[in-house]
Amino acid sequence: MNYVLVTGGNGQLASCLKDLSKNLQGYKFIFTDVEELDIAKSVDVDTFFKKNNIVYCINCAAYTAVDKAESEKEIAKKVNESGPRNLADACHKYKATLIHISTDFVFSGNQSNLYTEEDSTHPINFYGISKLDGEKAVISLEKHIIIRTSWLYSEYGHNFLKTMLRLGKEKETLSVVCDQIGTPTYAGDLAMTIVKMISSQFNKYGVYHYSNEGVASWYDFAKAIFDETQTNVKLFPISSEAYPTPAKRPAFSVMDKSKIKNALDIEISYWRDSLKECLEKI
Repeated sequence: MNYVLVTGGNGQLASCLKDLSKNLQGYKFIFTDVEELDIAKSVDVDTFFKKNNIVYCINCAAYTAVDKAESEKEIAKKVNESGPRNLADACHKYKATLIHISTDFVFSGNQSNLYTEEDSTHPINFYGISKLDGEKAVISLEKHIIIRTSWLYSEYGHNFLKTMLRLGKEKETLSVVCDQIGTPTYAGDLAMTIVKMISSQFNKYGVYHYSNEGVASWYDFAKAIFDETQTNVKLFPISSEAYPTPAKRPAFSVMDKSKIKNALDIEISYWRDSLKECLEKI
């Protein structure tokens, strides 16, 4: 039996993969979280690969608390850089393919064109720095796929969608930042793309961008959530300056998805259509 290791097994992307994995014949998925496998410990990672016939490793494990990363740099570095390096070493040793999930936050957000995989990276917060360092550790591996995604949400875990649904019940008015532009991405769509990579034995290794289609601000995203759920909340757009945070965010991080669409021959859903699909599941 061929085994697929999914790290960060309790997270939202892994949960979506869990829903789809039952239908993928010829592969058995193993979902681990830090309690079962601490990817920051190289000996533990090597032992796990040695015991199991891992042919694919999907690294969904990440330190994603963007603001906390500014003060918890050591933890962020362990999970986002050391962890991917250990997985890359084990994948190389045991001849497995590593699919590593990264982020649009590796970019500065200072350009107005769509970001391609070839554009220069320049993260402006420590979360982005740690994720870029993780990418660099993985790139040295021959059989690797790095997928940068953005503004991930789903029916699982903690995310912006869930927060807005909760606040919509608790508040009469809300203010949401309107000058950070990106694309919400439904984790279920990304999970389907990853499963297609495995089922088709995809071997065009390298860096890819994946998000849903379209462009939105966080204000637009919140407005769509409240419109779709018919939530009666007065929503106000505010600037990033009016809502200061410990970590700076890219002002513009919309990514070009041409490379992955052509390589896999796939279409990608518009973000509001995927939002509707997710809300129906909730």
